[in-house]
Amino acid sequence: MPPPDRMETKAKDESTATARLIDEAADAEFIRALGVRVREGRARRGISRKALALNADVSERYLAQVENGETNPSIMVLRHIGAALGFSLMELLEPQQDSTEYRLIQRFLEQLAPSRLEDALLCLMREFGREDASRRKRIALVGLRGAGKSTLGRALAGELSLPFVELNSAIEAEAGMSLNEVFMLYGQPGFRRLERRCLENFIAQHESAVITVGGGIVSEAETFNLLLMNCFTVWVKATPEEHMSRVVAQGDFRPMEGNAEAMEDMRRILLARESLYSKADFTLDTTGRQPDDCLMQLRQAITALK
Repeated sequence: MPPPDRMETKAKDESTATARLIDEAADAEFIRALGVRVREGRARRGISRKALALNADVSERYLAQVENGETNPSIMVLRHIGAALGFSLMELLEPQQDSTEYRLIQRFLEQLAPSRLEDALLCLMREFGREDASRRKRIALVGLRGAGKSTLGRALAGELSLPFVELNSAIEAEAGMSLNEVFMLYGQPGFRRLERRCLENFIAQHESAVITVGGGIVSEAETFNLLLMNCFTVWVKATPEEHMSRVVAQGDFRPMEGNAEAMEDMRRILLARESLYSKADFTLDTTGRQPDDCLMQLRQAITALK
């Protein structure tokens, strides 16, 4: 009987050989599927193999090998073939989405200026996200402190018999300390990481709920987009003066230590974030209004989703 170390070495060799065979089989399947996409693309366009070979600057024999999955073409060869077929390189290499509609959407997005991609994403989320029942069942209130998010969120959750979650409270529970301590120990980046993780946990754990989030969540594009894609989002807004008076009414007198400067800061923040907050599905202005009146309008907006 071979010694244990020799048996172990043999087992490792066999495992490595098996993994290599699996990789080789996957590579062969990829090359075969690539050839099928080239051949089908040529057929859809009514191009002969000879014409495609000429336009792609490759030999007809080599093109036949590519179409039959018998060779591993270089990136430059694929680039030339794709250009001759009117495909991008990624369209040839990506097997998951091979529909005409997907390719047209991809080309449309590629032609947009980078500054317009976010607008396109927002339009898609608003147009098709509304059809996602799971998204409509989660209602998120966003906006600066003092807009009335907590009051309205708690009341709405009670009327709809849904769980109510304050994301900042969830962050404190996750960290085991207050928000001020989180900022002191981990800084803004650490807080934002916790915020993202707690939002992901909320989405995973609640199919239906009402959540309020901090006003600064919009400054983190990925986190805010996660919220927009998974929740029916409401921007609860008010004038800077109303924000300030409500914060003071809640017992926080810190804004009054230099009211003029604090008010100017509030205006700058609202102005800078307005385009971000306006990405919400619905805007609720609470300025000069009673909570019951605002709640009725919010409830009507939610009811219209059903």
